Amino acid sequence: MPLLQLFLVAVIQGLTEFLPISSSGHLILLPSLTGMQDQGQVIDVAVHVGTLFAVVIYFWAYVRDAVAGLGRLVRGKADTPGARLALHLIVATIPAIVIGAILNLTGISDQMRSVAVIGWTMLIFGLVLYWADQNGAERKRAEDWTMRDAISLGFWQAVALIPGTSRSGITITGARRMGYARTDAAKISMLMSIPVIIASAVLLGAETVADMNTAALRDGGIAAIFSFGAALLALTLMMRLLKSVSFTPYVIYRVILGIVLLVYAYA
Repeated sequence: MPLLQLFLVAVIQGLTEFLPISSSGHLILLPSLTGMQDQGQVIDVAVHVGTLFAVVIYFWAYVRDAVAGLGRLVRGKADTPGARLALHLIVATIPAIVIGAILNLTGISDQMRSVAVIGWTMLIFGLVLYWADQNGAERKRAEDWTMRDAISLGFWQAVALIPGTSRSGITITGARRMGYARTDAAKISMLMSIPVIIASAVLLGAETVADMNTAALRDGGIAAIFSFGAALLALTLMMRLLKSVSFTPYVIYRVILGIVLLVYAYA
């Protein structure tokens, strides 16, 4: 694959995976609007792995506690912050896995991969994010995350299976609606991405092992490095900006892009 396309796919995935503007939507649009060939599953796995390493490194303290807490969960105990975090992350991941499997088995997921669908979801869920961000209270912190909220956010996350919705965007919307402060809503959303990315990478990886060769491994390695750098940069900038700026800039981008895509789709 040409280096330019590897760079574009990796950077788009890295920048948009954690910003509330939809990574899947942008990756679908790249070949649709430019005529480039689809990057294939090997590159999909690679860029997901790159973003996974970025979020794990950025939130290492929380990840370390959650991994340590898994041992207590296995013994049937959720009596530490790390064990509770691990339990909540597992519970919040289940709806996306179950509903995602249903959509894939029925073929509905492929039917939703269109410019028109992405245009509508960009626009509608961008406005929903604006509403939740402007009206949501800021009384809760990430440490206040409860099992009830984890279950609810799990279903919010499942909505992101519709291309263009944005996994981070919809979970941040749900968390803001529940009263979590902006930075804490983003923190919960980013932590929720870890098991989802792992599940996605494992699923795609299992399907691509047989097709991998030296060239594919090389391209995948390059893509993973690019996506890691882009994702770490996006995470760092967003978390810093949220201390003084709302989600409105991302909403404006979504609304403008949504309108442009709808004009393109229906023209």
